[in-house]
Amino acid sequence: MRSNRATVRAGVSMAAALPMIAGALALGIPAAHAADTPARDALAGTKPAWATAKADKGATADSARVNARVYLAGRDRAGLAAYAKAVSDPSSPLYGKYLSAKKAQARFGATKAQVSAVKSWLKSAGLQVTGVTSHYVAVSGDVAAVEKAFGTQMHNFAKGSKTYRAPAKTASVPAGLRGAVLTVTGLDSAPHKSTHDDQLPPPDAVFKNSGPFSSYYGSNIASTLPDAYGQKIPYAIKGYTGKQLRAAYGAGTYTGKHVRVAITDAYASPTIAFDAGKYAVKNGDAAWKTGQLHQVLPKNYTKTEECGAAGWYGEETLDVEAVHAVAPNADVTYVGAASCYDDDLLDSLSKIVDKHLADIVSNSWGDIEANQTPDLAAAYDQVFQLGAVQGIGFYFSSGDNGDEVANTGTKQVDTPANSAWVTAVGGTSLAVGKGDKYQWETGWGTEKATLSADGKSWTNFPGAYTSGAGGGTSKTVPQPYYQKNIVPKALATANNAAGNRVVPDIAAIADPNTGFLVGQTQTFPDGTEQYSEYRIGGTSLAAPVIAAVQALAQEAGGGKAIGFANPSIYAKYGKKGVFHDVTDQPTGTDLAVARIDFVNGFDAADGLATSVRSLGKDSSLSAVKGYDDVTGVGSPANGYVQSYRRH
Repeated sequence: MRSNRATVRAGVSMAAALPMIAGALALGIPAAHAADTPARDALAGTKPAWATAKADKGATADSARVNARVYLAGRDRAGLAAYAKAVSDPSSPLYGKYLSAKKAQARFGATKAQVSAVKSWLKSAGLQVTGVTSHYVAVSGDVAAVEKAFGTQMHNFAKGSKTYRAPAKTASVPAGLRGAVLTVTGLDSAPHKSTHDDQLPPPDAVFKNSGPFSSYYGSNIASTLPDAYGQKIPYAIKGYTGKQLRAAYGAGTYTGKHVRVAITDAYASPTIAFDAGKYAVKNGDAAWKTGQLHQVLPKNYTKTEECGAAGWYGEETLDVEAVHAVAPNADVTYVGAASCYDDDLLDSLSKIVDKHLADIVSNSWGDIEANQTPDLAAAYDQVFQLGAVQGIGFYFSSGDNGDEVANTGTKQVDTPANSAWVTAVGGTSLAVGKGDKYQWETGWGTEKATLSADGKSWTNFPGAYTSGAGGGTSKTVPQPYYQKNIVPKALATANNAAGNRVVPDIAAIADPNTGFLVGQTQTFPDGTEQYSEYRIGGTSLAAPVIAAVQALAQEAGGGKAIGFANPSIYAKYGKKGVFHDVTDQPTGTDLAVARIDFVNGFDAADGLATSVRSLGKDSSLSAVKGYDDVTGVGSPANGYVQSYRRH
């Protein structure tokens, strides 16, 4: 299941909520720099929307401490976006003409003079420079110094039941720094907290699936349970393996050889090498070769309790094992973040770009769009664009809460999947039949009903919505050119007559009821740590599966990097045999599986729970013929990997 920065998911907890959206900056579009005063240049989006006059609790004490990051715009911000588009567009003469990391930095990165000017300005205001990277200058200081530097008073504001510090007006920089500063983060304190050097905790409590299972879709029919949709239904899959997924998505003979895939999450599982190695041998995947799995980790971890560090171990395990199952010869680098906060996750993405650690990056985490602030959107997009010019593509899971209404009360998409510069990966329920034969997919959306006390019916069938693939129309990101004339107008214009970004772009297996088998060391009830296997899903599964399929496609293309894939993916839309066009009723009727679970998640000591899980019921989102907001253009068909071959 996907690691959601704002929520705690079953078995995996994730990151902190961020300030509510401030202004409607479109991702991919430079922040508007308007004259604030003749001598200042405003940084749009730096005053949060919740910092209102009504919520104002007065000035923050001058002595209060602030830690902030001043992100550098580089020497040619508009040129970076233009080049990132050109090298990613199959119809452009610059398509595939990537730059090395060194050349990208030399052409688009901040100059020494810009960095020096930014540092001098910050120091002159009384702030201490605590770190400098090619992306930002980190500073620390008291409120008085921050107010002097950024031309705004700092006030305390009520936000829900809590009070946070934030700028009383939009922050600005001296006009002399125009073009040098991209944005500043950290001025508001929601949810910034002090940190200390935590040690990583032991693995989470064990989770196991009860049987009976199907080994392939439909292999074990629940003949003693009530009908659903007028027919007997199969038991849920035990968990698909790499062999079944490779067959479903047209891997052929490709294995991802000589292709580098990176995975980002927070923290790091202390047992990942053992778990991944054991899982591969037990489940028919190629054994890992020496030096095939790498880890790039921070010196210290922070906020381990708040972020539920142990929960991220399962996320990393799923991502690593899924990539290897589908692309067994790909080189895998895991890049762990120091915490689940955006600054740390951004640092992980930046490491991949700065050192070109991989061409394909899988990211199974995110937050709701309402929590994405324009300052952070700009910082993320800069990294994605720097990746694109080098031929690096980023794949983000689209979310596990459908349209987010049940979760947040508001219909919205997730971020960073909403960025116009990443490939958003939606989710499906997958049926692989006997002999590893692809049968069908529905959009992933689950409704659950439990067995009645007398065992003769399903209570309130089909039951309540539980989860489903994230998707829909962004409220902040304009429609990217590659979606025009493909995404239906009704979707594109749902929030804006001019058209906005619609999520996702492509999809793969996500439904936990037709999920993937993983193996992980977990903590058993007796306190011992043991390896065990369980079925899991979420768009956390879809993202690494698509990343792995892209590794196969890159190998098919002779090893040439695919880079930012969306223009290429949409250019292939409508071509015969490239995508499975996923719909919610692929057989002409509603579909469901039966599932039996341990009540305590481990064994039968506290009894069993029997339920029916309907497929293709994703909140208000629907998988229909053509492009849709659950599965995008669809899932990779047999012709997808082959379509990248160079003729």
